Order: sequence, then C-alpha cells, then structure tokens
Amino acid sequence: MLKTTVSKSEFKAKALEYMRFVQKNNQSIVVTDMGNPVIQINPYNVSNEDEDELAFFRGSVLKYVRPNDPVGLEDWEALK
Repeated sequence: MLKTTVSKSEFKAKALEYMRFVQKNNQSIVVTDMGNPVIQINPYNVSNEDEDELAFFRGSVLKYVRPNDPVGLEDWEALK
C-alpha cells in the first residue's frame, strides 16, 4: 500500500477530497505538521477476523425483563 504525504493546512482545506482518495485508491495518507508526521489516514477494511473477535461476546449481555421490580435483601448483600 502506497503512502501519500500532505501538510496539515492542505489537508484542512481539502479533507473530503483526501478521504475520497483514500477510499477510492486504497492508499494511506500521512498528514504532517511542520514536516513531522502527526496522523495517518488508512482505508477501513472489514475482515472476518474482526467479526470472529466479536462473536465471543454474542449472547453474553443480560436482559432485564422487568428492571423496576424490587430487589431482594440477598441481592443487596451480594453487592457488598
């Protein structure tokens, strides 16, 4: 993947144009401030690996059917 370098002031003036460039050409852009690199803008790629990492959490969220029901004393003791 090729990298293009652009100054901060030039990026500020043409940000959308550079974002479209990154998306269309699948290339990174490095934004510099006084010649020093400060940020890198990369194309976003969705991979199966990202999906697999999230699969671990599926079904792990508790669902409260009636969240306004009173809490029993034994439940309060468990929170201490």
